[in-house]
Amino acid sequence: MLESLGEREREVLRLLAEGLTYGEIAGRLVVSLNTVRFHVKNIYGKLGVDRRVAAVDRAKVLGLL
Repeated sequence: MLESLGEREREVLRLLAEGLTYGEIAGRLVVSLNTVRFHVKNIYGKLGVDRRVAAVDRAKVLGLL
C-alpha cells in the first residue's frame, strides 16, 4: 500500500515537477540541501521509484500533481 506523502514532501514534489534543482528547492523552502535530499529520498521510497521523472509521472497517475 502506498504511504501518504507529508505536506512538506508534497511541496518538494511539486517543485521537482516544476523542474527546480535541489539547490533551488532548498532556497525556496529555506531549508538545507541535505533536507531536500532527505525529502526526495522519502518521496522516491513512498512512490516506489528511483528517478525524478518517474516520481513526477507516478504522482500524476496517482492524482498527487
